[in-house]
Amino acid sequence: MPSLILTRIFLATAAVFGGLSVAGGAFASHALKDKLSDRALEIFDTAARYQMYHALALLLVALLLSRAADAQTFFAVAGWAFIVGTVVFSGSLYALSLSGIKWLGAITPLGGVAFILGWGCLAVAAFSFK
Repeated sequence: MPSLILTRIFLATAAVFGGLSVAGGAFASHALKDKLSDRALEIFDTAARYQMYHALALLLVALLLSRAADAQTFFAVAGWAFIVGTVVFSGSLYALSLSGIKWLGAITPLGGVAFILGWGCLAVAAFSFK
């Protein structure tokens, strides 16, 4: 996939993830404050925080992808890993906090592995610049 298309996908996804993170945090602190337990709100907050962190990381990947021809593969893998990680990690925590279904917590580490893969690819990409 050409880097311009990936750059656009990653930029747009970063913007959507960032916006939804802010909206989710506001929703939790206002609408859910009296409806969820303190623990469930803490879980929801963790999901929103990690979603924002990785929206920013995805933004960085998009910007670097457009500038580094030699490391495009590593940036592409990092970007997709951050997207998958956000959906799985934050998504499972949102669902857990809202539903109380405990087994959803077992899925969360898979998203964490995707995050680690993304950060690892960024580290490798740092040494691929020429």
